[in-house]
Amino acid sequence: MSDHKFKVGQSVHYTSGPNGRGSASGGYKVTQLLPPEGEDHQYRIKSASEPHERVVKESQLARD
Repeated sequence: MSDHKFKVGQSVHYTSGPNGRGSASGGYKVTQLLPPEGEDHQYRIKSASEPHERVVKESQLARD
């Protein structure tokens, strides 16, 4: 199994996908590495403009 592409503390761009709900504009920071779901790694990310964190798949993230 391959390693996570992003690291804790790294700035990333979140793309929610074609059916995604609204998300805060601006960058996100990776706060936690999570176990994969299928073959896609998962992450917990946080935006300074939102009070909550999100759990997202690696395929939904890009380098900021």
